[in-house]
Amino acid sequence: EVFTVFGGVMLAGFLGITQPGSQGVTVPLLATQLLWINLLTDAAPALAMGVDPSTDDVMARKPRKLTDRVIDGQMWGDIIFIGLIMAAVTLIGMDMHLAGGLFTDRSVDAVGHDAQMTEARTMGFTILVFAQMLNALCSRSHDQSVFVGLFANKWLWGAIALSALLQVVVIYVPFLNTAFGTMPLSAGAWVECLGLAMIVLVASELRKCVLRMMSKA
Repeated sequence: EVFTVFGGVMLAGFLGITQPGSQGVTVPLLATQLLWINLLTDAAPALAMGVDPSTDDVMARKPRKLTDRVIDGQMWGDIIFIGLIMAAVTLIGMDMHLAGGLFTDRSVDAVGHDAQMTEARTMGFTILVFAQMLNALCSRSHDQSVFVGLFANKWLWGAIALSALLQVVVIYVPFLNTAFGTMPLSAGAWVECLGLAMIVLVASELRKCVLRMMSKA
């Protein structure tokens, strides 16, 4: 979320994240959307990961020292790498629905700029939510594939399903559209959202594959 907001503000002119006639900063995601991610769609998966079964290689690892940090260098590397990927796919998804963007230059003839910005924010909001849910699956192990014991934690899958349902509610319930600055998405937009969010899983798997190869070298 930090990388997304920072990148969206710094690259606003290239991505088309602007308001006509405004001299101020236009943020890519609204405060209510960020709060929704932090308080609701993050909370349930995070709690469910607390009861995740141990990985198969846990007894093969070296004992941790008492002085080792909880968030060590490897974890910081994961956080920064995946954070940048999440920010990139979120901003690309927004850019694809904005006029004057870097990847797609959509016309504003059919809809007004405000409606276009609402659609783009809904896209970015949804991509980030689903990217974080996929990352919850990837985060179960630092170097083991996400497909190992994929369905071992039923609580985690229940939390992901609940988060997905809540996100759909925010997008399609009218009074929540007003509160969260969202709008209903088309089927094509959903394909874009899920496709871009899946890049996070692919990137994580490639990183883990490299780490496993390096550990064997």
